[in-house]
Amino acid sequence: MTTNFSAEQRHAYLQEMAGQTLDLLVIGGGITGAGIALDAQTRGLKTGLIEMQDFGAGTSSRSTKLIHGGLRYLKQLEFKIVAEVGKERAIVYENAPHVTTPVWMLLPIIEGGTYGKLATSVGLLVYDFLAGVRKKERRIMLSREKTLKMEPLLRTDKLKGGGYYVEYRTDDARLTIETMKEAVRRGVKAVNYAKADDLLYDDKRTIVGVKVTDQLTGESVSIHAKKIVNAAGPWVDTIREIDGSKQGKRLHLTKGVHLVVDGKRFPLQQAIYFDTPDGRMVFAIPRNGKTYIGTTDTNYTGNITHPRMTVEDRDYILRAANFMFPKLALTPKDVESSWSGLRPLIHEDGKSPSELSRKDEIFVAPSGLITIAGGKLTGYRKMAERIVDLVASQLQQQGHPAYPGCTTDRVKLSGGDVGGSQGYASFVKEKVRAGQSVGLTEAEALTLVERYGSNVDRVLELYTAHQEEAQKQGLSGVWFASLLYGIESEMVLTPVDFFVRRTGAVYFNIHAVERWKQPVLAYMAQRFGWSDEQTKRHADELDRQLRDATEPLSAEQG
Repeated sequence: MTTNFSAEQRHAYLQEMAGQTLDLLVIGGGITGAGIALDAQTRGLKTGLIEMQDFGAGTSSRSTKLIHGGLRYLKQLEFKIVAEVGKERAIVYENAPHVTTPVWMLLPIIEGGTYGKLATSVGLLVYDFLAGVRKKERRIMLSREKTLKMEPLLRTDKLKGGGYYVEYRTDDARLTIETMKEAVRRGVKAVNYAKADDLLYDDKRTIVGVKVTDQLTGESVSIHAKKIVNAAGPWVDTIREIDGSKQGKRLHLTKGVHLVVDGKRFPLQQAIYFDTPDGRMVFAIPRNGKTYIGTTDTNYTGNITHPRMTVEDRDYILRAANFMFPKLALTPKDVESSWSGLRPLIHEDGKSPSELSRKDEIFVAPSGLITIAGGKLTGYRKMAERIVDLVASQLQQQGHPAYPGCTTDRVKLSGGDVGGSQGYASFVKEKVRAGQSVGLTEAEALTLVERYGSNVDRVLELYTAHQEEAQKQGLSGVWFASLLYGIESEMVLTPVDFFVRRTGAVYFNIHAVERWKQPVLAYMAQRFGWSDEQTKRHADELDRQLRDATEPLSAEQG
């Protein structure tokens, strides 16, 4: 059983995949692809996965970072989705408490708003029932006074009270990487920066493989598999076009933008889900000393790889925040960072972006290519189960022995061996003490424990063993240990992988990125043997990410 997920072994993994016929090859390394790979491998299918960017670089690192119970779907009467995602978030929490945290969410009830007092009360009651919410997390209705006590920044006029219910906050990119690491630990070969450039067929035009280009070296390999699943998120139609099977339903991309403001400037005490003047709902969520606000929901036809915040997006969110929290008077200068992501929804004629269903759908092409499109972060495990059920039954029809059913509801993700949700708090205390005993501050130790869960022991070992080298490299011991762990155990190949997706620093600690980007780049260049030109390319890419996060596109540019 392999446990290695090292950037330095990536080329070998690619060659290994090319040297055999897999049972299943997954195209796409977001949360859906990672979930499919883990499910398939646990059932005994020999599985490989390729991702053309970094794992989670598309939609899976750009969400509202909530494992939603799906309250908004009640409004659209999608009861089945509410029931499914409510149960799913409890499973994700149990299997990876280090990347999933229950947070109480306040829903202010405003005169003339989307939800009246009765509708909120009944809606949350139905939600608790459908989502199977635990007793201690069931909704509470609050008076106007109590609502203001919970969050003094709220507007006071027209406020009638509030609903109080639980959502689960997550780190979407880390949830993706922990799922991928667990799949790899169980034997999956997974490689980032490997693009599906063409599809391979037999003489009956049945799909039998993928021609893959290594995005870092330009090298091409062919990977053969009995079944190919297209889980490429916003790019699924690109793959369907190569296959010649993009007919009927198609993707409809909408863009969501989130802004990050320092907690001192926006001292939110409490996560809030609130009305905007145009009748949409927006979240404001405190996290790691910052507050983030989002999201927008607009049709998108631009560059899929690099969606950008526009001036219009930024101003829309600031207006919404100032409407609900008028004491703040936020201005564009207060925005420290931002992120923009695409929702790959299924197109329905005549519907606005916010009305489109978040349901997932499976398409099976005449060639045998299986595509999964749409869906939500919260539902990733059930989407994977449906896909692997289909793949397993197809293989069985072709003479393979029967595969067992799905067991991922009981599979701990990498880093999730922390004694479940019940034992997590005492696990954190114990490991924070361990961090402090090797010289970390309490805050540094807590950051590492919350980021890496039960893998923190390895990070602390690296910290202890490499303090001198960290100094030589001009890096703090904590950042250097995280970088080493990222390269050796999380397939970090570029500074962007590290600063955006493995640590979230570009969004939630942008000043640290400015401080450490040069030494991180220098160390990676030395370790990977980059040429000056490669080093410059990686430096430019990080600078572009920082620019995208901080500078909106003007109307002319957009």
